[in-house]
Amino acid sequence: MPSASRLHVPHPPARPGEAADFGYLKLAPAGSVSRPDTKAPADTISSLATTLVRVLDDNHRAVGQWDPHLEAPELQVALRHMMTTRAYDDRMQRAQRSGKISFYIRSTGEEAVSVAQAMALRPGDMLFPSYRQQGLHVARGHNLVDLMCQCLSNSRDMCKGRQMPIMYHWTGGNIFSVSGNLTTQVPQAVGWAMAAAIKGEDHIAATWTGEGATAEADFHHALTFAAVYRAPVLINVVNNQWAISTFQGFAGGEQQTFAARGPGYGIPGLRVDGNDFLAIYAVTQWAAERARTGGGATLIEHVTYRAGPHSTSDDPSRYRPKEEWKDFPLGDPIERLKQHMIATGAWSEDQHQRLEREITELVADNWKESVSYGTMTEGPSLDPDSLFDDVFKELPDHLRRQRDELRKLREGR
Repeated sequence: MPSASRLHVPHPPARPGEAADFGYLKLAPAGSVSRPDTKAPADTISSLATTLVRVLDDNHRAVGQWDPHLEAPELQVALRHMMTTRAYDDRMQRAQRSGKISFYIRSTGEEAVSVAQAMALRPGDMLFPSYRQQGLHVARGHNLVDLMCQCLSNSRDMCKGRQMPIMYHWTGGNIFSVSGNLTTQVPQAVGWAMAAAIKGEDHIAATWTGEGATAEADFHHALTFAAVYRAPVLINVVNNQWAISTFQGFAGGEQQTFAARGPGYGIPGLRVDGNDFLAIYAVTQWAAERARTGGGATLIEHVTYRAGPHSTSDDPSRYRPKEEWKDFPLGDPIERLKQHMIATGAWSEDQHQRLEREITELVADNWKESVSYGTMTEGPSLDPDSLFDDVFKELPDHLRRQRDELRKLREGR
């Protein structure tokens, strides 16, 4: 008699107190993956969804067909952006711990994803981030004071105190608002891209979501529309191995790569080393050129690791080995780019230390200015009347009455 079927429940490879185990990762040697033509039919390049595009080898050399051949000044800018993103994150983490802001989410270990893609795309391309892509703002030149004030919910908050911290947006930089509802940005990006194609523009859209959020229906709806209408959009799945406290296997990562979901819809899927700046830059360039020339969408899976907690509300030591980040086989994206630049003569330890000091002072000065516009506990504060703005073109009677009552309370009448 055949045995009865049993329910399979994914199990993380290591739990607290155990040795880290990344044996489940499907890796490939640097430079071993061929770079196809951007016009290649999706069904002829399906292998890209199951291998791993890597450029930097273990000796910090750029090897293989995906090497974007960036010049030293471009690499120095990239390193500055990644280091600034990390320094900003560290400052805001300390601010939350000291009670200055209520909540924060860092991108430690994932800086290359945002910075490389922002630099590889054009300024007119529209970006639809999730909550761990603050590097997009840094790379596009957003003032750190604006980002800090949003987290402080102070008198200069771009969201006027109506959003939780990290829900940034930037019209001038073509960066759409972050949403606390997971995956809503993916169909929005596809829709924007479809509109750009209808208007005959050559701008494209790019969006980011975590691997856990690919289990949301919005993700699959977006892929359907992107495939059917060949929307010029880059759909990025940032596989940092953990969706809050849930291992990536619960979203389907045990069965197949997340990039492999693309070919199932007729969309190319590329799997890239998410801690290799050069590889991400090259893959983004490839997908962007494909989108601009009528080839449609590309699904990109970035294999990386969330070094810190999911957020300031999370304690990862309760569900994974405490030092797991140090054992991640793809390393630290900042350290890897730094060592590559040193190996090519484009950088030095002295230059790196000077840049660290410069960025630390920059972030500190921006923080000092930001708190001058108020904190959660100290003024100045937003005008309470602004609660009634920006919702209706003309304020309805019931809200007008509420506003008048609020004014009377403030005046002590």
